[in-house]
Amino acid sequence: MSTRLKKLGIIGIKALLTFAFAAAGLAKLAGAEMMTDMFDAIGSGQWFRFVTGVVEITGAMLIWVNGYQFIGAGLLLCTMIGALLTHILVLGVSSAAPAIFLGVLAAFVAFAYRQQNPIAAAQS
Repeated sequence: MSTRLKKLGIIGIKALLTFAFAAAGLAKLAGAEMMTDMFDAIGSGQWFRFVTGVVEITGAMLIWVNGYQFIGAGLLLCTMIGALLTHILVLGVSSAAPAIFLGVLAAFVAFAYRQQNPIAAAQS
């Protein structure tokens, strides 16, 4: 596979992640009824809705900032791991496909920018 095609694929995945997480994060911050209801059901309080929204928007922005793509993808991946666990263990929702799909895409972006990992860089 050519380098150009790989770069275009990563850009496409980052665009999809940005759209999905920016939309979800803005919905959380705007207090969309679906989001407030979901966080009520989780029982963690509405403050956690705001934190999650900020993390999602921050991660969606960081995957475009040179030198911070790994951290941004890591934030998104951790968010999807939390969403997956919450849906399965707390909400009892069996359909975790969107969280798995977005988590895999975020993991792919993190892998593509793994040379930015600050822990690995400190060990070398």
